[in-house]
Amino acid sequence: MKPRMIAVNLVAVIGIAAAAGTYYIVKNAVPGAGLILAAGWLVTVLMVISPDFLYPQVMSRRLKILRNGLNLLVLFCMSILLLLAFAVKILLPLWMARSFDGRLPMLLKSLLVIVLVMSVVFFSGMIRVYISSEQLGIKWRLIGLLCGMIPIVHLILLFKIIIVSSRELDYENLRLINDMERADEKLCDTVYPVLLVHGVFFRDFKYFNYWGRIPKALESNGAVLYYGEHQSAASVEDCGRELAARIKDIVTQTGCGKLNVIAHSKGGLDMRYAISECGADKYVASLTTINTPHRGCEFADYLLDKIPAKEQQLIADAYNDAFKNLGDEHPDFMAAVTDLTHSVCALFNEKVKDVPGVLYQSIGSKLNKGSSGRFPLNMSYLLVSYFDGDNDGLVGKDSFEWGSSYRYLTVRGNRGISHGDMIDLNRENIPEFDVREFYIRLVNDLKKAGL
Repeated sequence: MKPRMIAVNLVAVIGIAAAAGTYYIVKNAVPGAGLILAAGWLVTVLMVISPDFLYPQVMSRRLKILRNGLNLLVLFCMSILLLLAFAVKILLPLWMARSFDGRLPMLLKSLLVIVLVMSVVFFSGMIRVYISSEQLGIKWRLIGLLCGMIPIVHLILLFKIIIVSSRELDYENLRLINDMERADEKLCDTVYPVLLVHGVFFRDFKYFNYWGRIPKALESNGAVLYYGEHQSAASVEDCGRELAARIKDIVTQTGCGKLNVIAHSKGGLDMRYAISECGADKYVASLTTINTPHRGCEFADYLLDKIPAKEQQLIADAYNDAFKNLGDEHPDFMAAVTDLTHSVCALFNEKVKDVPGVLYQSIGSKLNKGSSGRFPLNMSYLLVSYFDGDNDGLVGKDSFEWGSSYRYLTVRGNRGISHGDMIDLNRENIPEFDVREFYIRLVNDLKKAGL
């Protein structure tokens, strides 16, 4: 028997013992109330063993754990209300009439049993939710741990956790059902495979995907994916040469002929150089740039002008040393930052021209309010706004557009869509913008175009 099953059965045994003890104590202390409580604890035991009653069938193991945890937390809240009603209806009149007749010790024992069983229900549910929810994030988990013992506050936090997790459960389950129903359509089964190219200051890691939940969503709809695997920070020219070699290697080994490239941030500039200057045009069917600073960032010019050279070099050396240990062969922090300036990008655009026969298209997004973005984009938003106007927390609106088609995305309200949101960096479900579905439709459009 698996350890998890042993634990669940142990909890069930504790629940049964508690139910029997409570029934005996309350039956003798308050005639007529024992049967009600016994029925309540029987439901509790059933919920601990298989809490599958409040939510519909789910399509993954993680969501099943989340659903079961939510079921237990909802049961806990309902039980609290029932116990309050029991206290008001039965115990309060006895207290007011002073007619316990020696039954007070038994009632206190019963209360202790109730508290113990309710604790089992609560922690069984909370542990399940904590280990399975993705949308709670670090913030709500920490707040829950730090403030969980503060009266009133803990109830507010509990309701918040239930609401956030319930929305996640419904949203993710519908996504899975939708993907299963359209699996035969293979929406992302393009003629040419898709190459995902990361931006600056990140790498393609096996256990931390730069693209969040996007690759899994694309593959579940028929896409064949590869990754750029170039350095995290180097000049556009150096990254371009790396990507050109990577692309040629993929095409040679697989015989796929060409690739559809989706490149984020600086990766879009790297790919333009690879296509125009490094001979990758023979192997690229399309280039879609996501929030790429094609015209640079004026705030980058400002920072390089204002920060003393000594401090710049200290930051660069620290970064380069760190990423050498993470796989970069020749990281060059300063070259990467310099190539993102408005002045350097202006020269780049004069030199690097689009190649006929390659489809170029671009996407950009807007963060509506800086405080709604995640760190550090909430900090950089105001600086970028001062120099570049509307932006995604890092790149100004006027810098995004490139190619034959362009789409500019945002949502209503304060939230908006940040530079990181466009690659699902925080794995956050944003109202009105399903980033996974956006990429599925993006790749499906490439399929419809015969690419």
